Amino acid sequence: MSILVTRPSPAGDQLVSRLRALGLVAWRFPLIEFAPGRELPALTDHLYSLQEGDLVFALSQHAVEFAHAQLLQEGHTWPTDPRYFAIGRTTALALHTVSGIHVHYPLDREISEVLLQLPELQTVAGKRALVLRGNGGRELLGDTLRQRGASVTFCECYQRCEKHYDGAEEAMRWHNRGVNTLVVTSGEMLQQLWSLIPQWYRENWLLRCRLWVVSERLANLARELGWKDIRIADNADNDALLRALQ
Repeated sequence: MSILVTRPSPAGDQLVSRLRALGLVAWRFPLIEFAPGRELPALTDHLYSLQEGDLVFALSQHAVEFAHAQLLQEGHTWPTDPRYFAIGRTTALALHTVSGIHVHYPLDREISEVLLQLPELQTVAGKRALVLRGNGGRELLGDTLRQRGASVTFCECYQRCEKHYDGAEEAMRWHNRGVNTLVVTSGEMLQQLWSLIPQWYRENWLLRCRLWVVSERLANLARELGWKDIRIADNADNDALLRALQ
């Protein structure tokens, strides 16, 4: 098995290092990189306008990292009045580490549907909710909170930027290296990978690879694009992907 990991740095680098430490053949091919979000300058005002019992949602480690850097730059700390929530354990740990504040998170899959099942989020009418995220995504979370009576504000803390490659050159490289297993952790990257690879390599290599994804939604997209051998890891973090790939 030769594994191509497309998730961005640093998580992608870390996963490849851990796979190689186990004696597996693994390569890194990050499809996106991160830059500060367009709404980051408004973050402090958003956070400090929240009152006791209002809600803050961190949807990724990157949202936490960029938000925390912005607060530090402006000489602020994380306010303690709101209640904090994270999409999963890894993001919750990142937020707790920089803030010292208790963070609620679901113990199951790192998806909006599971987060929204938390008992603390069943009665949110009249509350304000601030959602820290990248450029787009997680609309279900905002829509559902609004349906439950909350006022929702999104804050784009970071942007995902597509990395540019020569598709034919990369396809030849990974095909020649015998890559037969792909790790893709977002629909955006899956579509990007499919579009990048020229048709001959797509049909004779890419779509014949085993594809590991992190949700049923991603698996459905992969089927639509033409993959046949699709596996779903039990979570989106590196620990879950490592268990799956072993």
